[in-house]
Amino acid sequence: QVQLRESGGGSVQPGESRRLSCTTSGIDFSIYDMGWYRQTRGKQRELVALVTADGMPNYGDSVAGRFSIARDDAKNTVALEMNSLKPEDTAFYYCNAAHYTGGYWGQGIQVVVSS
Repeated sequence: QVQLRESGGGSVQPGESRRLSCTTSGIDFSIYDMGWYRQTRGKQRELVALVTADGMPNYGDSVAGRFSIARDDAKNTVALEMNSLKPEDTAFYYCNAAHYTGGYWGQGIQVVVSS
């Protein structure tokens, strides 16, 4: 059974940092591109950050320079370090595993940035 489980969400103040983690099981983690997406009510899910199976990171324009993604193939996890958080970063964040044969989503975790 494939599981992607996000952790680390919660409420933070603007300017603070937060680290999200996604723990996976049931997949050959090393062959998957791993990504973080986010969604707010009424909007489409958008790419936050992605790291390919061979370790190349990509970032959405709105988070480039503030967020950092890192994968640990030994632990089957992918982390998202979020710095200089802004109220507009408030969203549900979803972990994604993607491969040409198919992909998987976590259930999502909420991050609220508010003073």
